[in-house]
Amino acid sequence: MDRLTLKPGERVKLRDWDPSDAGGYKDSGEAKAELIDVQKRMAELQEVFYASSKKALLVILQAMDAGGKDGTIRRVMAGVNPAGCTVTSFKVPTADELAHGFLWRVHKAIPARGQIGIFNRSHYEDVLVVRVLKLVPKEVWKARFDQINAFEKILSENGVVILKFFLHISKDEQAERFRERLADPTKIWKFNPGDLDMRERWDEFMNAYEDVLEKCTTEHAPWTVVPADRKWHRNLVVAKKIVKTLESLNLEYPDPPPGLEKVVVR
Repeated sequence: MDRLTLKPGERVKLRDWDPSDAGGYKDSGEAKAELIDVQKRMAELQEVFYASSKKALLVILQAMDAGGKDGTIRRVMAGVNPAGCTVTSFKVPTADELAHGFLWRVHKAIPARGQIGIFNRSHYEDVLVVRVLKLVPKEVWKARFDQINAFEKILSENGVVILKFFLHISKDEQAERFRERLADPTKIWKFNPGDLDMRERWDEFMNAYEDVLEKCTTEHAPWTVVPADRKWHRNLVVAKKIVKTLESLNLEYPDPPPGLEKVVVR
């Protein structure tokens, strides 16, 4: 898992990363069985995390269309207490959001201490889609790399632990998932013809993602490139990274208020 997490200054060429990498697992059954154990451990750690309320955890998911952001959230977080977890999906900005700086709507959604916040897309759309579709001048989106790094550094210094995952699928896998959506009455609602326009710009998006991964991997907020063609491997990688991070915090339940040893419940 550590080999998938980038280091500051590391060069990234996504063609060198295999989206179908299975991480050494022989089959999906092996990985799915392990995921159950990891989810149980995550639930235990979340209880302590919530009770201690010393840190916040921000999980950022970015991917191409059909990359598996929704599925990752649904599968990986299946066992956590909803009271301690929030999910924010960042759509096309509203008029009110556009009237503010691009980080305004993001800062409002940062989780409080004791909470796990999950971003389905994020502030990185403002150096990805905005760049590829030329919605703002180059000098504007280029300046945002430093602004994002400064923003995440401030969050980190104020108790927010940041995990960033790029769910890396192949162009062939995206095509297959689009076909599945079109053929499935329960999924066709998710298909947007505009996604095909984005697909035509695949290479431009890969170049933009490479810049994001290189320029916005820092000591306090590195990117993890998750091979995502195999959903079962994707889910396990993300879940194990979250558990490892929670364990590293070494949190404990808070001490009870003094005098409870004298309390008698009648």
